[in-house]
Amino acid sequence: MNQQPRRGYTLPVFACASAVAALRALQEQTSLEKVELDLVNPSQRVEIPVEQMAVVEAGKALAITRSDPGDNLDLTANTPIWAMVTLQVRQANEESILIQGGEGVGKQLQREGEAAIYGYAKQLLQENLQPLLSDHEQVTITIILPEGKQLAKRTSNEAFGVVEGLSLLGTTGISQPLSAPSQLSAFQEELATKAQTFDTIVFCVGENGLDLAKQQGFNSQQLVKTANWLGPLLVAAGEQGIQSLVLFGYHGKLIKLAGGIFHTHHHLADARLEILTAFAAKAGLPTAMLQQLLTSETTETALQYLRQQDNGTELVETIYGAIAQSIDQRSQDYIRKHAETTVKVGSVLFDRQREIITISGGVEAFGNLH
Repeated sequence: MNQQPRRGYTLPVFACASAVAALRALQEQTSLEKVELDLVNPSQRVEIPVEQMAVVEAGKALAITRSDPGDNLDLTANTPIWAMVTLQVRQANEESILIQGGEGVGKQLQREGEAAIYGYAKQLLQENLQPLLSDHEQVTITIILPEGKQLAKRTSNEAFGVVEGLSLLGTTGISQPLSAPSQLSAFQEELATKAQTFDTIVFCVGENGLDLAKQQGFNSQQLVKTANWLGPLLVAAGEQGIQSLVLFGYHGKLIKLAGGIFHTHHHLADARLEILTAFAAKAGLPTAMLQQLLTSETTETALQYLRQQDNGTELVETIYGAIAQSIDQRSQDYIRKHAETTVKVGSVLFDRQREIITISGGVEAFGNLH
């Protein structure tokens, strides 16, 4: 009998636990091994281990927890989350809880650099810290993610206008394992429902793809979020009788399909730069440029390098056009092999600035989707 994947908690939960631990260090002058939190959504109380905590100076304490998303392929797994809490006297008409982002917490470009700490994280902090404060106390909470800037380079945050770090987002405290069969089943059920109405479906790889596809005018009823389950969902599309598919996603994800990788999470397979370099070699780029591409930090920096060349626009169109064609062909072949049916596939690739890089010829052939 297969053991069920272990669920964990989302990043806001650990940020909140660190803040609670730091506040209690100030109030109780004691060290705690764990703190109890109300997750708010869902409404349940849980215990979160505290790795370290210390009073830094009078009225200021630091506490550290460590992210545990459970059996989830999450790049924040095991990353430390710090909270620096300053306790002071609250002045009349002032808020009792002030929340700010420190090092490693992303900044929202569309909100003048405001910290990328979203509604659920703020609610979690408010509801767990407020009961610990007296009427005349005020706390300033600074969330710090020491590894945040480095980890953010492996995400598509910039496509959502978040730079220099990670976001504290989400609407729930529970991190459901994406490897769980129930998670894939939910995607498959959504696909099956939409297949009853539409012959063409748009697979959106993650929230970024889903958001941008809507902005590009695609009918939201035809959109299906895939996360990293592209392989199984391509097969499911064939089995459900879908006639044509559009794959809409960040180029750093979809490029894997051009190399025959159909589970796109980086923990399982990550040959993005090798694939990009191979297509660049087919396009005839010289060895020095190929070496530059292969040693780029990310596919995004490799794309920028191509754009900076004298014939950058032509290079990008040639290389990414070939990549998109390969994505289409390999996806069609994958469906034919595993579902024994033919589905037309087209692809749309975008960069971190939310700009479309290429649209394969297959997409245009589908006609008006909205």
